[in-house]
Amino acid sequence: MPKPTIVVLEGDQTGQELLAESLRVLERDVIGFEVAFEHFDLSLEKRRATKNGIVHEAAAAMKRTKLGLKAATITPETAGDVGSPNAILRQAIDGKVIVRTGRRIPGVRPVAGIHAPISVVRMAVGDAYGAKEWREQSGGDEIAYRTERIERSVCRVVSEYAFFHARRMNAKVFGGPKYTVSPVYEGMLKEEMDAAAARYPDVQYEPQLIDATYALLISTAGDPMVIPSLNRDGDCLSDLVMQLFGSIAGAESTLMSFTPEGKPDVVMTEAPHGTAPRLFGKNVANPMAMILAVAALLTFVDERGAANASRAIYEATLETVREGIATSDLGGHASTTEFTDAVIDKVKTKLDVWASL
Repeated sequence: MPKPTIVVLEGDQTGQELLAESLRVLERDVIGFEVAFEHFDLSLEKRRATKNGIVHEAAAAMKRTKLGLKAATITPETAGDVGSPNAILRQAIDGKVIVRTGRRIPGVRPVAGIHAPISVVRMAVGDAYGAKEWREQSGGDEIAYRTERIERSVCRVVSEYAFFHARRMNAKVFGGPKYTVSPVYEGMLKEEMDAAAARYPDVQYEPQLIDATYALLISTAGDPMVIPSLNRDGDCLSDLVMQLFGSIAGAESTLMSFTPEGKPDVVMTEAPHGTAPRLFGKNVANPMAMILAVAALLTFVDERGAANASRAIYEATLETVREGIATSDLGGHASTTEFTDAVIDKVKTKLDVWASL
């Protein structure tokens, strides 16, 4: 059986430094099996030099290997520049769903007593993003217009994966769009959520309007939840959910495309934070989110031992913080490298003990 190949999408500033740390966790003597890598330089300099050609090359490689691990990259604000590589990658691999999970970090006080994991499963395409916009004058006033669209096929994979994910994490599917105000547009996602609920009768289902979802997030602190959402709603919800846990360090982001049968096809994981230029070169940035991105990617690797390695990385990362080894953003004194070293030691120990059992 050929070894799994991960396309490594290199980035900018601290994003690249944290990617390098996360790759140390994927070494054979750590996880117990060999992974091959194909590296693509997605730094701003290289994207400009190739006019984003390197981004398209990386996307083509991911479509072939099915696995990608991406560092944070700079998106220039100047019009006419190379723009965001994420938008190009999503379109090139036909990414339909983004999953971000907030979870409690030991020693970090969450908001309103929230402690159970919350995953936001959002559309990666359509809705408010990419819509055509224009303005017109009418009766002495200025009117702005925007065209938006969603597709039933995307609503279906968002809903299906939300229930699949909820079953896997023993969570309830919660929330939803504003289908009462927008029964034709937003109601399409609600229809697919209801249909998925019928296919997963063992998964608890508690649909809510999007405004009620925001309000109830603060008061439903005890249950793990999975929230399916439209693109823009999910973008906002993801940021809120991560901050409810007191830090974005304990979250990772997963982009997925799907087969015609609705199964995950190409998967790319990354940290949800940016390039942190102020921390660049100081060996003080927190590598947690990138390490968790590695753990998330391994859940999609078809290799004996990958599931155990993923679990070991998740557990080791959070246990390291619990034992007081943390970077300064979490109140600790460990360097980036020291934190990664501690995680690696724990992963090795766990896998050795589990193998003996």
